Amino acid sequence: MNHPTRFSSLFSGFDLKGSRVKNRIVLPPMVCFGYAGDNGSVSRKNLDHYRLRAESGAGIIITEATAVKKDGRTTHTQLGVWSDEHIAGLSEITTIVRGHGAVSLLQLHHAGLVTPAAVSPYAFGPSEQKDKPESRELTSDEIPEIISAFIHGARRAREAGFDGVELHGAHGYLINQFANTLWNRRTDEYGGSLDNRIRFAREIIYGIREQCGNKFILGYRLGANTPALADGIRIAKAIESYGADYIHVSHGGNLRNLPRPPKGFDFNWIVYSGVKVKENISIPVIVVNEIKTAERANHLVESGRADFVAIGRPQLADPFWVKHVQHDQLINPCLSCKPKCRWFETSELCPAQKKLREKAG
Repeated sequence: MNHPTRFSSLFSGFDLKGSRVKNRIVLPPMVCFGYAGDNGSVSRKNLDHYRLRAESGAGIIITEATAVKKDGRTTHTQLGVWSDEHIAGLSEITTIVRGHGAVSLLQLHHAGLVTPAAVSPYAFGPSEQKDKPESRELTSDEIPEIISAFIHGARRAREAGFDGVELHGAHGYLINQFANTLWNRRTDEYGGSLDNRIRFAREIIYGIREQCGNKFILGYRLGANTPALADGIRIAKAIESYGADYIHVSHGGNLRNLPRPPKGFDFNWIVYSGVKVKENISIPVIVVNEIKTAERANHLVESGRADFVAIGRPQLADPFWVKHVQHDQLINPCLSCKPKCRWFETSELCPAQKKLREKAG
């Protein structure tokens, strides 16, 4: 297959834990709001969403944040993996994704302290939050139950045919909350020192390895500013030592301690954080956030600053972004809606998608 030579690095292969990844393009986990029902089951809309992006040719497709507990969701319409009943629907996603030659991963998620009241009357996390009266500190008896939920979520993902899972340790969700001193004020073995704060993640990782074996890919989405980049790098090193197979670098769910890229660095602070993490660990690193063009993505791989590049909103705006880049065809661009992405309200509101529908008649 011929690829545009100027993007040769982006379309080079990579061996990830025994799985051959056909290129360095990742579809990152992006929740399809309104697609799944209250029972967390896969819908036809979910399947169509992943089918289009898989047909386009991304090397890795990470299925959106999928709740390991029903009372730990961000919304009533979030995908679930808290029950064996979810396995059949999730297996339809893996059949589609792997049928198009992509590595298939499922992101495991618990919202923790940011669980909305509409989902649960209580938001459980490492410590109570003064500004959130419904927040509750997890007891020493409750923590193992949630750890077990992540482990069984991974087991269900494996049974559904996924090549691996990604733990959502970013964006201010539960795993990130335990690691971050902004949320975690515990004085027991899950609080205090960094080693204690990431005990929660460590026990999940060890449990998944025991349950799913060493051939199962295990990734970690890192909140780089947790609460600062130096802490994020220390966490990344620890997660690597626990046996993770890659780190996917994003933000820590807060606007404090934002790293400042040096003059001449042509990407934002989140990408810069990913580059700095890669300089400090040996396992592969995925970078993400506002990369947008194939030229920029290719440069990150070609320069050795990243192993994989996650292209999110551009693949929402143009489901065939990868194929169009690969064959040097016009791309339907993301319009960078302000103040926030319209697609995440509902995909029907995305103006870029509207353009595609109008073209199709």
